[in-house]
Amino acid sequence: MSWVILAVAVVTEICWALSLKWAATHASWQASSVPIVLSFVNMGLLALAMRGLPAGTAYAVWTGLGAVGVIIGGVFLFGDRVSTIQAGFMALTVIGVVGTKLFAQG
Repeated sequence: MSWVILAVAVVTEICWALSLKWAATHASWQASSVPIVLSFVNMGLLALAMRGLPAGTAYAVWTGLGAVGVIIGGVFLFGDRVSTIQAGFMALTVIGVVGTKLFAQG
């Protein structure tokens, strides 16, 4: 169950980071409140996942997949560009996360 919670935390992390850029382009208190709310949800889910997983494993998966997800989301939502070399390093990040998951103690 901890891995499922961590997966939801990763999705929330991606939404949080993308909402920061969105809020920067929409000057209103509602837009500014979205990343604030998501940050609390995000941290709560990560803390909950860490109850059943080692902290380092949970954090590595959360940050690695979160970073890759934000890059991909930026491409689709904001027209960000990713070079072939960057895509290769993103693949290495995903490989590292998969390895971390496969050999995790929990």
